Amino acid sequence: FHSPMYFFLSNLSFCDICYSTLFTPKMLVNFLSELKSSTFSGCVLQSFFFAVYVTTEATLLSMMAYDHYVAIANPLLYTVIMTQKVCIQMVLASYLGALINALTQTIELLQLDFCGPNIVNHYFCDIPPLLKLSCSDAHINEMLLLIFSGVTAVFTSIIIMVSYTRIIVAIQRIRSAEGRRKAFSTCASHLTAVTLFYGSGTFSYIQPSAQYSLEQ
Repeated sequence: FHSPMYFFLSNLSFCDICYSTLFTPKMLVNFLSELKSSTFSGCVLQSFFFAVYVTTEATLLSMMAYDHYVAIANPLLYTVIMTQKVCIQMVLASYLGALINALTQTIELLQLDFCGPNIVNHYFCDIPPLLKLSCSDAHINEMLLLIFSGVTAVFTSIIIMVSYTRIIVAIQRIRSAEGRRKAFSTCASHLTAVTLFYGSGTFSYIQPSAQYSLEQ
């Protein structure tokens, strides 16, 4: 069993690879083809796996923030706190939560009727643009999407912010400049990943409705 940091990184990399295999092949085909189409089942599967991977990645990033906090603030207890069993349980919990989210969203999505024209003005089949195509009442779906997305975003954001607040406090207690520099450099790559993940998500979905829409 490698260190917890590499264990979390391997799972994060797995999610990123799945992202690429989920979107890139179909996107390239659409670029090269005049007829840009997808089956309904293929579209639903794409939205399902996207929900799984995006929820898993958000949770893993928050767990990595906690891992960094323990490593910097409690280095002597690090191996006692972040045991192999604890790390496996944390990762399994992230996948389980993601599957519950995706299954709930997908089951409710399949209850809707789609009367056409079924044109998804988005570069992949995500749940919000699919809900726009439905001719049924999608209020329950929108509510579930808001609840699951909100809970995931708030829960993971709180863990990350609290962890880094405590990391900053712990770093300030380090006397040597070299020690503080090493502590900051340890967190740099993770902070970059968090910024890219939440930044891209914010840009894509949380835009002023007066200026933007999902059709853009």
